Amino acid sequence: MIKFLYFLLIHVNTSSPKIQPELTNYFKYLNTGVTEEKWGLYVTTVGYSRINPRQKYPNNKEHPKSHSFNWDKGRILNGYYLVFISKGKGVFESALTKPSIVNEGTCLFLYPGIWHRYKPNPESGWEEYWIGFKGYYPDKLMTAGFFKPSTPFITVGLNRELLSLFQQILDKVRSSSAGYHQVAAGITMQILGLLNAAAVEEDKMDDYSGKLVSKAMYILQETFDTPVNTEMLAKELPMGYSTFRRVFKKVTGLSPNQYLIDLRLGKARDLLLSTNLSINEIADQTGFDSIYYFSKLFKKKHGVSPKSFRVKKTGK
Repeated sequence: MIKFLYFLLIHVNTSSPKIQPELTNYFKYLNTGVTEEKWGLYVTTVGYSRINPRQKYPNNKEHPKSHSFNWDKGRILNGYYLVFISKGKGVFESALTKPSIVNEGTCLFLYPGIWHRYKPNPESGWEEYWIGFKGYYPDKLMTAGFFKPSTPFITVGLNRELLSLFQQILDKVRSSSAGYHQVAAGITMQILGLLNAAAVEEDKMDDYSGKLVSKAMYILQETFDTPVNTEMLAKELPMGYSTFRRVFKKVTGLSPNQYLIDLRLGKARDLLLSTNLSINEIADQTGFDSIYYFSKLFKKKHGVSPKSFRVKKTGK
């Protein structure tokens, strides 16, 4: 059964400097052939549009009949589409979802064969980027369950990378340089990867306990070089230690203590490769009580002692 999914990505730090240039409305429907189809993923259309407050939406005269629609009738498309709302807000509805408010930073993921409709709020308007694409590779990604229609909203915080990728694909299509179809397909895959990463993170952090674990991970990363009592950390969240340990392992795959050890060993590895600090100094700077304990854990993880690891990797 054909499915629908759309994702929510939220901008943060609205007081930061403007991160996108002034753009003029632009769109293009790409001609594709056997070469593009063999690539496995091919882009069919890209575009950007600024809809001012109370401006008519959509302007169907600018687009082919297959892509035109109005709010009363909605539409059904025959490919995958990403519509990124970078400014403003509006409303979205589909055959599988109730009407939902679309805020600035929302990416709508449209599936083929699914009726839908959307429009900007007449008071705010909005700015939208879009990419349409097809191919056996996106079909495979969707059927493999990398994107879940059951979790359509994903909050990822800063989305400068997403905005940059949309702008890159517009620039590439505008240039129409040799091989631009394949490059555009690659950028689309980057966008899908970014959205999938956001979906995975949202799955982990969609409840109160998960958010507390996220806070604990941040604290451990900030204080890994000092003595840490994970039982006291659980009380500060606040959460019972047995619950904290269980939820932490569910989210990270590691116990709190093992997560802390891995943080310390990772930092120690970096110091071995990038500094001339002695083994003893590195053990001290990464929070280990003794050089013996540090060397034992390091060898267990990497198969060699810290000294041998440094010599093998750097020749020093």
